Amino acid sequence: MLEVKNVCLSIEEKEILKSFNLKINKGEVHAIMGPNGTGKSTFASTLAGKDGYEVSSGSILFEGQDISELDPAERAHLGIFLAFQYPVEISGVSTTNFMKAAINEKRKANGLPPMEAKEFLALMKEKSELVELNREFLTRSINEGFSGGEKKRNEIFQMAMLDPKLCVLDETDSGLDIDALRIVANGVNKLKNENNAFLIITHYQRLLDYIVPDFVHIMYDGKIVKTGDKNLALEMEAKGYDWIKEELASK
Repeated sequence: MLEVKNVCLSIEEKEILKSFNLKINKGEVHAIMGPNGTGKSTFASTLAGKDGYEVSSGSILFEGQDISELDPAERAHLGIFLAFQYPVEISGVSTTNFMKAAINEKRKANGLPPMEAKEFLALMKEKSELVELNREFLTRSINEGFSGGEKKRNEIFQMAMLDPKLCVLDETDSGLDIDALRIVANGVNKLKNENNAFLIITHYQRLLDYIVPDFVHIMYDGKIVKTGDKNLALEMEAKGYDWIKEELASK
């Protein structure tokens, strides 16, 4: 589904991603862990096509298509979804109206007619219950007055509504208490299937207690330096990141 080949990226003349490589197949859950400043969130923004995050070399293939030059909307229409570490507030735009516009834009890009109102309302009811999101929030301005946990649930709700092929969660666990973490994780677990894939970016192992990854990658100094299964996350939690520096220095 996704193949990132030797991607390099610099921001303000500082090299962030350094010959970065990653391959994700349908049905897989991948986790990227690593210390602050190593480029994890930069990689997530690069995948989504955020302005200012253009690759200088290498390629990003999504279902065989090079998307390196596509804008964020085009990538979203292809099925890439990014859940932000800090979801933004949008005053004056309700979640309901936002989701209706987003879904219909995606349908238009894929040659489909707008979704019927009855079908849209039924879908909203189903997906809001999936992440235990109070439906009252759907009529309020996006994330305005929401707690950290409510903002994250709202993003998982949006992901459920859009049904993307590749779901990128950039430190979704940041600032969540245990109950909110469980609800968000349960939503993700209900959404994953053999036709989509998840990339979870996190500092901590605790989220991976709830969403079990098929692969765990350790990112350091702009590239992946170690890959393993869920036990690698437990090892990182026990040892911290300093041992990776020592291991790399000894090579």
